[in-house]
Amino acid sequence: MTDQLPQSRRGLARRLTVQALYQWLVNETQPDALLKQFREQPEGLGRADGDYFTELLKGVVDQAPELTMAIVPHIDRPLSQLDPVEHAVLLLGAYELTHKIEVPWKVVVNESVNLAKVFGAEEGYKFVNGVLDKLARDARGREIGA
Repeated sequence: MTDQLPQSRRGLARRLTVQALYQWLVNETQPDALLKQFREQPEGLGRADGDYFTELLKGVVDQAPELTMAIVPHIDRPLSQLDPVEHAVLLLGAYELTHKIEVPWKVVVNESVNLAKVFGAEEGYKFVNGVLDKLARDARGREIGA
C-alpha cells in the first residue's frame, strides 16, 4: 500500500499524533517526552499544525479512560487484543468525535480510516471504520441525523 501523506496541516498533525500515541501505548512514553521528541526531530513537525498535535496528544492521553469506555462497547474483542496502531487510531478518532465537535464526524472517520490504511494491518481500516461509525452515531447522532 502506498504511504500517502495527508495534505492538510491538521491531517499531518493527526498522523504525528497516531505515531506518538503508538509509542505511548507500547512503551508508556510520557506525553511531555513525546512532544519534545517530535519537536526535536531533524524535520521537526514539518508542515503539521503543532498546536493541534499538542492538543490532540495531551487530550487523548488525559481522556484515555473515558475514550476507552466509549470505544469498548463497539469492539468485537478484548481491548488487550487490539493492535496498538488500531488502538491509537481509535483513541484519536474517539477524542475528535467527542471533544472536537467543530470537526465534522465524516472528516474524523475518514481521516482515521486513512491513518489505519497507512499504519495499520491490511484490513485494519475496516475495523476502525466500523467502530468509529458506531461511536459517531452515539456521540454525534444529532449531526448524523440518526
